Amino acid sequence: MAAERSGGGDPARTLALLWRTPQEPKPVGRKPKVSVDQIVTAAIAVADREGLGAMSMARVAQELGVGTMSLYTHVPGKAELIDLMADAVLQERDLVPEGTWRERVQHYADRTRAVYQAHPWMRDVSMVRPPLGPGLMDGQEFVLAALADSGLEPRQVTVAHVAVEGFVHGAAASEVDDQQLAATTGESGDSWWGARQVFWDDYFDVERYPAMTALWNAGAYDTEGTLAENMHRSWNYGLDRLLDGIEGGMR
Repeated sequence: MAAERSGGGDPARTLALLWRTPQEPKPVGRKPKVSVDQIVTAAIAVADREGLGAMSMARVAQELGVGTMSLYTHVPGKAELIDLMADAVLQERDLVPEGTWRERVQHYADRTRAVYQAHPWMRDVSMVRPPLGPGLMDGQEFVLAALADSGLEPRQVTVAHVAVEGFVHGAAASEVDDQQLAATTGESGDSWWGARQVFWDDYFDVERYPAMTALWNAGAYDTEGTLAENMHRSWNYGLDRLLDGIEGGMR
């Protein structure tokens, strides 16, 4: 499916919803059938089970057992709801500000990865224009505070922060994508590559790709475990090298 994106709704309404700031007086009379929190929880449940493509205002209303118009009383539409969903799951990270700056960034990365593992549909949400809610902002504050304690210059802190966010969200989404493909197709990544062994046997040109060939002959592609296990090792290696680079910038 095409990626959804955050930040596509009405700014004023979205921000009020993200921060739960009422814009209008509470209605007098019959108690509302649902709340914003219930709508968001139901939407996340639908996306967790069926994918983000299945999540719609009508489907969420069905999940709650109410009419679709009951949702629009609280949330203007799907664009605003996606922001609310993404920010809500980011709040699940429960970040603990303990340890060295490096341990805190590692903690942030691990907790963010756990969010993608728990909610695979997050890989389908582009957050180039992010939901400016407490889940996102608390995470940014956490990483910036850790990097500020590292000894970097202020401008280096903000640049390093962008690098950390790019790696963490990109690598977490890629890892989940492999897992979801296996779940939806019934074929593991290892099986998929195994079925294409003929490419290496009959099509791969050792003279056209000398760097790959040299690395292959040197055993660089020899790995242990499954593709998923190797991806996790690559995650740890990549994050460690990124933090090493940040640490090197302090000198």
